[in-house]
Amino acid sequence: MWYIWLIASAVFFLIEIATVGFLIFWLGIGALIAMIVSFFTSNVLLQTGVFVVISAILIPLTKPLADKCFSTKTVPTNQYSILNKTGIVTKAINSPIDVGLVKVGNEVWSAKCEQNIQLPEGTEVEVLRIDGVKVIVTPKVDSSNLN
Repeated sequence: MWYIWLIASAVFFLIEIATVGFLIFWLGIGALIAMIVSFFTSNVLLQTGVFVVISAILIPLTKPLADKCFSTKTVPTNQYSILNKTGIVTKAINSPIDVGLVKVGNEVWSAKCEQNIQLPEGTEVEVLRIDGVKVIVTPKVDSSNLN
């Protein structure tokens, strides 16, 4: 009976490789332990019980650890770093559909203006969001002139 558990374990591991969910892996481990038990007893009910119990224990105990180790967090890129930053228009933006250029820090981005206004070269703008490979900007409001 040991060969059936070995085949079951191999099938579980192959499914795990295909799905990468790190859940079926524990069923493969349970099948390997049931295979070891089969060397000591021919009782199929006992082997199946070991498989079920081991798998049921390993999944909830190790799933949080696996989630922590293999978490898929969003990695911030320079895209996120320029949001709400100030830039300078280096090629005029003449309408909402016209594409100009804006320098933000040391990078030059294609840019569109959110409003229906012209932004000549040298205008300070604020980056609102990113749409594809273009930044959407608005003229920077000078807070010192509001008083």
